[in-house]
Amino acid sequence: MIDKPIELPVDVGMSTPVLLLVLVALEAVLSADNAIALASISQGLVDEKLRPKALNLGLIFAYILRMLLIVAATWVVRYWQFQVLGAAYLLWLVFNYFTAGKDEDGEQIRPQYESLWQVIPMIAITDLAFSLDSVATAIAVSTDTWLVISGATIGIILLRFMADLFIRWLQEYTHLEDAGYVAVALVGIKLLVRAAYPDLEVPEALTVGLVTIIFTWGFSERKAAKNEEQDVS
Repeated sequence: MIDKPIELPVDVGMSTPVLLLVLVALEAVLSADNAIALASISQGLVDEKLRPKALNLGLIFAYILRMLLIVAATWVVRYWQFQVLGAAYLLWLVFNYFTAGKDEDGEQIRPQYESLWQVIPMIAITDLAFSLDSVATAIAVSTDTWLVISGATIGIILLRFMADLFIRWLQEYTHLEDAGYVAVALVGIKLLVRAAYPDLEVPEALTVGLVTIIFTWGFSERKAAKNEEQDVS
C-alpha cells in the first residue's frame, strides 16, 4: 500500500510567507490614515472611559465587515457604486472635520458624541470604506482568499495598536490630525478615480509617497515646542 501525501486544505508554497509579509506590510502602510481617523472618531466620545471600549467593539464589527468584503471582493469590485459610496463617506468625514471650526486655542474642533453606539458604527463603517481600497490592493497581490484574510486579520490587530499610538500622538503634534484627514481625502479621491477609470492603475508607490509626505508634515511640529515658544515671547 502506497501512502498518499498529506493534502493541505490550502495551497502553501515557498512564496506564501513572502506574500503574507507583503500583505501585512501593505495593511500597515495603508492603515496609517485609517488609524488616525478611527483615533479621532473615538476621541470625540465625551466620556473618556468609554473610548477604548468604543475602539475595541468598533474594530470587532469592522473585522466582520472586512471579512465579508474579502469573501465578496471579486463581486464587489465589478460595481463602481460601492467605491463611490465609500469615497463619498470618507470625503464627508473630511468635510465634517474641516468645517467644524476651531476652539479658543486655535485647534480644530472634533465632532462630539454622547453615546457609545454613535461611535461604534462610525468606526466599523469608516474601516469598511478604507477596506475598499486596501482589499482591492490585497487581491491584486494574491488571489488566495485565505491568504488575504490572514493578512487582513493581522492588519486589523495592528490597526488597533496603531490607533492607540495615534491617540497619544494627537496630543503631541500640532498638524497630525489635519494631516490624517488630508490623507483620508486622498483615499476618497483615489476611490473616485478607480470608479471613474477602472482600467487605470494608480501605482501604490505613488500613494505611499504622498501619504509619507503628508505625515512628514503632520509630525513636523510638537505642541509642547509651540507652547514653549509662546511662553518665551
